[in-house]
Amino acid sequence: MSIPILMYHQIAPVPPRSQPLWTLNVDPARFRLQMRWMQRLGYRGCSVRELLPYLRGEKTGKVFGITFDDGFANVLNNAMPVLCDLGFTATCYFVAQRLGGHNDWDAHYGVAPTPLMQPRELSAWAALGGEVGSHTLDHCHLSRLPPGEAQRQIAESKQRLEDVCGTAVESFCYPYGDATAGVQGMVRAAGYSNGTMTHRGRARASDDLFDLPRVAVAGFTGTAKFLYKCLSGVEDRRRGT
Repeated sequence: MSIPILMYHQIAPVPPRSQPLWTLNVDPARFRLQMRWMQRLGYRGCSVRELLPYLRGEKTGKVFGITFDDGFANVLNNAMPVLCDLGFTATCYFVAQRLGGHNDWDAHYGVAPTPLMQPRELSAWAALGGEVGSHTLDHCHLSRLPPGEAQRQIAESKQRLEDVCGTAVESFCYPYGDATAGVQGMVRAAGYSNGTMTHRGRARASDDLFDLPRVAVAGFTGTAKFLYKCLSGVEDRRRGT
């Protein structure tokens, strides 16, 4: 048995294809359609926290994971109403030191800054049933940092997010999918229960819970391709960006 863990970034109108990183936007209407199709087919969308018993092989059922990287405010505004309507949950990975800021780590691509959730919006996400996960303090390449700084990015982001949401932060997402065995060990030692990557594929019970693959959903992903990627089990296992 394998389970798709969907990877989204922004749920917002798709910009022109001439703009950098345009593929990271999924139109709100398309997102709603994707979720409704999964519901019609008998699947329930889950946060990574809720998915863990299935990933460990302790439970079975028609489930799939939903994740959002970076903590964009448009995810709360455009995705959460859909999730609430359908009774789905999801994990949003927040960059703990950028709450209320913008995605400045993308500035070198020449993209316009997009607002990230403020602390009160993060709290609203959690209050509505969304899982709060960590994406480090600064959205950094962990393997390029000195070990002490990498540990700080992993552990301090967990503490800061827990202080905001008032609940345990169990799930971690490696920025850029950049994780060595040593980095994964730091995530485990910091008290997280899992870590998601950007390499492509559906998760299996045999997978290391700190090296979970995901199914990328882009702005150009049509309904047929979306369902194929989710349900066929043929998603290539390759490194993403």
